[in-house]
Amino acid sequence: MPLSEHEQRLFEQIERSLAEDPKFASAVRASDPRFHARRRILAAAVLLLGGLGLLIYGVMGNTPLLGVAGFVVMLGAVAFGMQSYRRGQSTDLRSVGGTATRRTRSGRRSSFIDRLEDRWRRRPEGDL
Repeated sequence: MPLSEHEQRLFEQIERSLAEDPKFASAVRASDPRFHARRRILAAAVLLLGGLGLLIYGVMGNTPLLGVAGFVVMLGAVAFGMQSYRRGQSTDLRSVGGTATRRTRSGRRSSFIDRLEDRWRRRPEGDL
């Protein structure tokens, strides 16, 4: 349902007043999952480079344990970066001061138990 002209003007006025409030802007930015995801992806890239350095140093220095440790660090950094990227792409709505969320893509974000219950409901009704 579209807003009336009066409601649109009020809405624009509220938006302008909120945009001018630096405390509100910092609170919204601090609760934005994309803000934290970018920082985590940057940390994962640094860990990836560190793991690559350990791997090369382990191979060149003839210490295979150090090379394996470098590979494990690289693997963990890639997994951490992918997880952070996925969290940054989510469309969760978060309240500014709390932890309330609403999932818009319920199929992708359902829990393991919810998926099992759905499979149980959709199972064939024949005898096993």
